[in-house]
Amino acid sequence: MKGLGYVGAFLGGALAGAAIGILVAPDKGSVTREKISNTVDEFLKKHNIKLNRKDVGDLIEDLEDASE
Repeated sequence: MKGLGYVGAFLGGALAGAAIGILVAPDKGSVTREKISNTVDEFLKKHNIKLNRKDVGDLIEDLEDASE
């Protein structure tokens, strides 16, 4: 459960950073999204974190609930 907290904190920070980055990015949106996706993939591989679509969906719902 502690590992999920780290992942949640990372993804929350990544979402905030991504939002700011997209607003001020000099690149096209598709290029920026690909960069963000690659960065997240590299982080997950580096820390040996494996998430499936259901885990990511649940995490996003938790983050949305926490932000309300």
